[in-house]
Amino acid sequence: METALNYLFSVEAFALIFVLVLLKSSVKLVPQNRAWVVERFGKYQSTKVAGLNFILPFIDNVAADRSLKEQAVDIPSQSAITKDNITLSVDGVLYFRVLDPYKASYGVDDYVFAVTQLAQTTMRSELGKMELDRTFEERNLLNIGIVEAINEAAEPWGIQVLRYEIKDIVPPRSVMDAMEAQMKAERVKRAQILESEGDRQSAINVAEGKKQAQVLAAEAEKTEQILRAQGAASAILAVAEAQAEALRKVGEAANTDEGVKAIQFDLATKAIAAREAIAKESSVILLPDNGTDPSALVATSMAIINSLNKHQS
Repeated sequence: METALNYLFSVEAFALIFVLVLLKSSVKLVPQNRAWVVERFGKYQSTKVAGLNFILPFIDNVAADRSLKEQAVDIPSQSAITKDNITLSVDGVLYFRVLDPYKASYGVDDYVFAVTQLAQTTMRSELGKMELDRTFEERNLLNIGIVEAINEAAEPWGIQVLRYEIKDIVPPRSVMDAMEAQMKAERVKRAQILESEGDRQSAINVAEGKKQAQVLAAEAEKTEQILRAQGAASAILAVAEAQAEALRKVGEAANTDEGVKAIQFDLATKAIAAREAIAKESSVILLPDNGTDPSALVATSMAIINSLNKHQS
């Protein structure tokens, strides 16, 4: 009896262990951003994505574990010849990811090695279409051309190239020396152009300064003449006003006996001075005997003044 029980317990234990092994073999947890390629009897059966998956134990087999993340691969340095027959040393880095785990597993033996070799050959081909100067100036266009060419060729492998970056483009030493000499000549040329532009601008500034000085001097002279003319006009106006005021006062004084006497005295004085002036000029004018008569004196004075005016004209 005990032997039978022991046998029964051992069978149950074996069955339990067998069930546990089956469960462990059939339940698969696929990590995020990974894909498992499952084969059944050596033939592709399915692709398991992230999460809980089931397979048939001892029948199904995980043939490949593919990462779906973006991957970076260094492209080794290689020699390439440009369109103008210049040999360059070029290296870079390639970024790609697996789109189709089935194609990546069955379309090519080693997709990383394959895409690396394809990047190198494509690089040589694209550089052969460009001249040396364009390889430096249009590096982005070169990268885009390489990516497009690789994607077209790598489509059967289930690979997508996201971008290609050229790290270094190294020309021969002789070419580098020539480029350095050219850049030095360009720097000297730019310096000469800047210097000449500075001299030209300086001359323009000097000419503009002289012009402004002349304009300011002319404006100052004009202002001075205007002020001088205004001053002369004011002086003439003041003299005229003074004379008018004097005549007005003389007219007022002429209405009185004292004013008449003063006018007669002034005229007599001027007549005597005029007579002396005529005598110096050797002209003789005879006055009447009644020189003391005011009316006669005035008439004589007027005659003398008229004679002087005719003589001066």
